[in-house]
Amino acid sequence: MAEKIKCLIIGSGPAGYTAAIYASRAGLQPVMYQGGQPGGQLTTTTEVDNFPGYPNGVEGPAMMQDLENQAKRFGTDVRFGMATRVDFNAQPKKVWIDDQIELEADAVIIATGASAKWLGLEGEKTFNGLGVSACAVCDGFFYKNQVVAVVGAGDTAAEEASYLANLCTEVHMIVRRNEMRASLIMQERVKNNPKIHIHWNSETEEILGDTNGVTGIRIKNNVSGETEEIALTGFFVAIGHQPNTSIFKGQLDMDAQEYLITEKGSSRTNIPGVFACGDVQDSIYRQAVTAAGSGCMAALDAERWLAANHLH
Repeated sequence: MAEKIKCLIIGSGPAGYTAAIYASRAGLQPVMYQGGQPGGQLTTTTEVDNFPGYPNGVEGPAMMQDLENQAKRFGTDVRFGMATRVDFNAQPKKVWIDDQIELEADAVIIATGASAKWLGLEGEKTFNGLGVSACAVCDGFFYKNQVVAVVGAGDTAAEEASYLANLCTEVHMIVRRNEMRASLIMQERVKNNPKIHIHWNSETEEILGDTNGVTGIRIKNNVSGETEEIALTGFFVAIGHQPNTSIFKGQLDMDAQEYLITEKGSSRTNIPGVFACGDVQDSIYRQAVTAAGSGCMAALDAERWLAANHLH
């Protein structure tokens, strides 16, 4: 027998928890399944300094615990488990957790987020939060007046390199081919910035470091075969993000990068009663505060939809 739920929230980052806080207070009795990474990407971040209301900064995991406690205080049923299959063609919507538990939900809020793509180097794990980051806007401030590297050749990498050049003394940009994928205006910006040094046809072989964190990298020129060591303290991987949307394929509209498409100015997807918030539908801002804002929108949209359809 499927369990019947009024409002189901899939995912537990800032978007999911904010949606839960608003949905609980609106009396929607939300049930949240936290997914494979409870708390989302922020649980891999040590220091969060740009979220309003924390004047001294906050550890990522501690902040997510605060949000979870706040959602629970208003009655959110927070559960461990991962949505593995959905059927949004019927009303109520059907969702399966861990391929076993079947749920029927009147409204569904998707907050499954996105995952940063990594190079697959051992040092990325060893030094995550100790010099290795996938978000310059989040962590760049900690590398003020230091030397850093950015890996990537798209708009994100170019933007991050430009952003870091405002803070750091020198930015090494590691580009795998002899050209960039970034838009021409972004390419010009990095090429004309005296602080940005572009290494063409280059790949990172190893991230070097000690107990305090990153001390440098070794790169290899994939044309000449020559290797070079660069002393630096920050290593930013900017090769893109992958939205966690595979289980929604064929049911929800997505863009070319597989981000969920929401109606402009709302959290509504192409299926009535299914709403999306946070990084799963935002490839541009990807910040905790914007994710939280969109989570609020999703809960309000869900509440209005349930009321309009006499389900609330």
